[in-house]
Amino acid sequence: MSVARRSMARSIAAHAVLIAYVLIALFPVFVIVINSVKSRRAIFADPLALPTAETFDLVGYHTVLRQGDFLLYFQNSMIVTVASLALVLLFGAMAAFALSEYRFWGNSLMGLYLALGIMIPIRLGTVVILQMMVAGGLVNTLTALVLVYTAQGLPLAVFILSEFMRGVSDDLKNAGRIDGLSEYAIFFRLVLPLVRPAMATVAVFTMIPIWNDLWFPLILAPSEATKTITLGSQVFIGQFVTNWNAVLAALSLAILPVLVMYLIFSRQLIRGITAGAVK
Repeated sequence: MSVARRSMARSIAAHAVLIAYVLIALFPVFVIVINSVKSRRAIFADPLALPTAETFDLVGYHTVLRQGDFLLYFQNSMIVTVASLALVLLFGAMAAFALSEYRFWGNSLMGLYLALGIMIPIRLGTVVILQMMVAGGLVNTLTALVLVYTAQGLPLAVFILSEFMRGVSDDLKNAGRIDGLSEYAIFFRLVLPLVRPAMATVAVFTMIPIWNDLWFPLILAPSEATKTITLGSQVFIGQFVTNWNAVLAALSLAILPVLVMYLIFSRQLIRGITAGAVK
């Protein structure tokens, strides 16, 4: 009986820690959303209070949709994020398949080299990256952001996917080869469907830093035509006056794509994380 009680106590403690972490993580989002639908005076009077009939005000959303080309910023962020995700998943999965399936000289060394990309922040090379983009005429283009984010996401994608691909049955792949399937067919038709949870995990972990990034859009694509949603939100922040209603409304709208993506891939994401934990 004492063992059961200790097990229950550990379970309660673990759940309490997880619930506390969730509340801490969601608290800033909660504050942003509730204040985005309040008047400016109400925001400063009591930022933690829920909106009432007297304080409810959508002026921030009206300002965002009327000024600052918000729809253009949103479109730019979607283009950069979707293109970067597609390239990271495609090239990351192909590299992971090669590293996990074929044994060649330098296999382990190449895996270690890619792992260094996880440990070393890409921002350390900002000056060199900017020089390369200037030399290539890619400054103030969305292509520059896509290239940087693809390079940023590949190490983690290869690291995660290679571990999952090592768990794919060799008998299944060899059976495909006996049936005359090419290596590309084995990769796309046999291996990829089996690692969909890992792909969803990589997609979520890759999308969030790209969508929320302010550093590279500010340096590589600061023009009005190429601003992303995070950089575009800064137009409402002035040196002396800040339109907090518009800033909070823009941030609330920027949360929606990440939330929708999580809801779509939540089942695959959880399966990927739990499978990785078992490994």
